Amino acid sequence: MNTHNLPKMFFSYSEGWQDVIRVHPTVSRMMAMYVVPMSLIPPAMFLYAMLVTPGAVFPALVPQITMLEALTVAVAFFAIELAMVALMASIIQQMGDVVDVRPAYEDAYLLAAIAPTPLWLAALALFIPSVWVNGIVVAIAWIGSAALIYHGVAPLFRLEDHSKARLMGSFILMAGVIAWVALLVVLTLMLSILIGLR
Repeated sequence: MNTHNLPKMFFSYSEGWQDVIRVHPTVSRMMAMYVVPMSLIPPAMFLYAMLVTPGAVFPALVPQITMLEALTVAVAFFAIELAMVALMASIIQQMGDVVDVRPAYEDAYLLAAIAPTPLWLAALALFIPSVWVNGIVVAIAWIGSAALIYHGVAPLFRLEDHSKARLMGSFILMAGVIAWVALLVVLTLMLSILIGLR
């Protein structure tokens, strides 16, 4: 995927999206070249926040966790992120029934891979040791992800009817919110278990 087109994709139903459709990367290529590198950002930034600025962004995690504990959580979180993209692609494919369209898994995976890009990049805000700054960045990232979903549904799934595209986009956004909350719950549970095992 050409990341130079990403800013256009937030506002356009065609610019950037048509390039993705034309290239039409396979699931394995999209995963290897885009999803894996982007999914590494949140675990890496989590490690940074835990080890370099402990207590600044995650104040509930004092006492400090060890390097091994943080690494264990980061690796598990990374694996769950990869699985979540594949799961979201499957859910998106099934949601096509809502608007009488059956997208190919490859197209559903494209949307599932592109939509969380702002959330992955939002983790870079952990360089700033502030809960408020990180909260604002995550809120902006969610707006960006929503924009990518709403603008990507119509071109990727070839929906001419914009009301159907918006309806499907709304369902995908709700599923994405649930998936993101589930990821945070899993992260919190992993940290609680590790601290409880001490």
